[in-house]
Amino acid sequence: MTSLVRFLRALLRALATALVVPLLLFEEWGWEPLAALVARLARLPFWAALEDRLRRLPPWGALLAFFVPVVLLLPVKVLALFLFSNGHAATAVTLLVVAKLIGTAIVARIFQLVEGPLMRIPWFARWYPRWKAWKDQVLALVHQSRPWRMVRAINRRIARGWRRFREN
Repeated sequence: MTSLVRFLRALLRALATALVVPLLLFEEWGWEPLAALVARLARLPFWAALEDRLRRLPPWGALLAFFVPVVLLLPVKVLALFLFSNGHAATAVTLLVVAKLIGTAIVARIFQLVEGPLMRIPWFARWYPRWKAWKDQVLALVHQSRPWRMVRAINRRIARGWRRFREN
């Protein structure tokens, strides 16, 4: 392999990582709490029955279950684009953020319910651990970075100040 090809491959990998890191950080922050929030809906009989059906899906049905949130949120994203194109940028961005939160919450919960069947799909069982290892490695680098440590320190100071304020 020539040095130019190696350089281009490294550059492409770095760009892809830089583009994916914000998404990974959002998913890392929101995955568990948002899934737990959706899990509370299981108190409702309809939702409990829906979750029970998801748990019993065969592997390929479990995979197809991920398309439901994508399909349901597509009109919302199209509406956001329409709003953005008509000069309502703040409303469009708000709508997209809310859609991302709802979508992440639902996908995280679906994944919790169908991880077992998904792991019976050979290519998923082979690639998911690799994806998870890569994601964990990238997040470890981010967590070790100086900007991340500075933001965490600032957040801790703000939290301490807020606790002191509430105690007084």
